[in-house]
Amino acid sequence: MSALPPEPEAQVASFIAKFSPTMQARLRETRAAVQALVPRGFELVYDNYNALVFAYSPTKRTKAAVLSVAGYPQGLRLFFLRGAELPDPHGLLEGEGASVRSLPLPDHGPPLADRRLQPLIAAALSMDADEWAAAPPRRLLVKAVAADQRPRRLPDGP
Repeated sequence: MSALPPEPEAQVASFIAKFSPTMQARLRETRAAVQALVPRGFELVYDNYNALVFAYSPTKRTKAAVLSVAGYPQGLRLFFLRGAELPDPHGLLEGEGASVRSLPLPDHGPPLADRRLQPLIAAALSMDADEWAAAPPRRLLVKAVAADQRPRRLPDGP
């Protein structure tokens, strides 16, 4: 008899537990802040080789995601998956690829408190407005777990 797969939230908790206590707290706080802004659609989770990623999409398709938070041992980044299309009057976004832009999130304080960040997030979430409006209440989907991963804690950390 095979065991049932773990519930998605239990899986996510195990992914977060791989990080240092400080990063665990930052991941939870940042995830909650983004979830508050994205009440509909899908939270797609990837425990990848390099990072733990929470992507937000109006559909189950990764390609439809517009925002993601990536947790690395040294900090968090907020990715705008169609960031090249966004107005960025304050020059916050980093990257020169065809579409993706990102920025580091602060190590302390509310993760999305920078008022200059709010218009970027709002613009990203306004993309595909019809799909977002038709999306179900937010659902969690664990999409991928890499068998081989880099350590989630810095070498000198707990």
